[in-house]
Amino acid sequence: MSFRKVRVIQYGCGNMAKVIIPYLLSHGAEIVGAIDNNTEIVGQDVGRFAGLDHDLGVKISSDADEVLERVEADIAVVTLFSYVEDNYDHFAKVLQHGVNVITTSEEAFYPWSTSAQQTNELNKLALQNGVTITGSGMQDIFWSEFPFTIAAGCAQIDQIEGAVSYNVEEYGIALANAHGVGLSQDEFKKQITDVESFPSYMWNSGEELASKFGWTIKSIQEKRVPVLSDTTIHSETIGGDIPAGNAIGMSAIATIQTYQGPVMELQTIGKVYQEGEGDLCEWHLKGDPDTDMSVQKPNTVAHTCATIVNRIPDVLNALPGFVTVDQLPTPQYLSYPMGYYVL
Repeated sequence: MSFRKVRVIQYGCGNMAKVIIPYLLSHGAEIVGAIDNNTEIVGQDVGRFAGLDHDLGVKISSDADEVLERVEADIAVVTLFSYVEDNYDHFAKVLQHGVNVITTSEEAFYPWSTSAQQTNELNKLALQNGVTITGSGMQDIFWSEFPFTIAAGCAQIDQIEGAVSYNVEEYGIALANAHGVGLSQDEFKKQITDVESFPSYMWNSGEELASKFGWTIKSIQEKRVPVLSDTTIHSETIGGDIPAGNAIGMSAIATIQTYQGPVMELQTIGKVYQEGEGDLCEWHLKGDPDTDMSVQKPNTVAHTCATIVNRIPDVLNALPGFVTVDQLPTPQYLSYPMGYYVL
């Protein structure tokens, strides 16, 4: 077993980065750069930003090109936006500098149909520079490996029903806006329901899961409805109260028909939580035999960040290109510093 230090750039210093950075360090990675355009944190030592009791000697910079040109990095952890279009220029910049990418972008988990042109452009760019780009997060294990593995204990699968929920307060304003937080019901219809190019995260996860099973998708339909509250709820993310009757989030149900027969009905619920609520992750496999399983109040943020860190060796070992996780090995817990797992 050989070892080398894995050098990481943290690209995007928000809530997720505060969790990821300590995880990176505890698994033997070296933070060599940090990038963000938030003027309130630019210039801060990234260790102090992440809540550590010591400096790491790396200042958060708003000049991505300068950082990418100055430091030698193996991979950038990109924690910016949910959708490929919003991340595209940032992804491209990292790839052009010959640095691998792993991202929490939910669409990047499996974007081949929802952002086909940009995904293929990023694939070409990664190939040209001999690096890999991959999307990962909680869905890598809990929305993909979990039902896929349990299905191996079934003789027949006719339908898969999955439901997950998360607190939009934990992910920042971009995700809250994408879920229509604070919108009236009429505004939600105009800005969310009637926008055809607005896929839910389960849409992309469902496509990845179908690929993992070897199923060919016949059709995908999605229904998006606001989650409402009958009382006024405060949202720290949008910086104000949400009146009763307005959206505190969104429920989206993606229905996927396959040519092989199995149907998937996959629901995501992203909303502002009220006191006592927790995350949800449950799966129901209908067939022979019926099988139900769930994770009680999973810590979605922590699981996402831990999965990102544990996936880094797989990304560094992968062939160049835009490589989705259905093409990677089963994710694993890193018992030793991650450098030991890099070929």
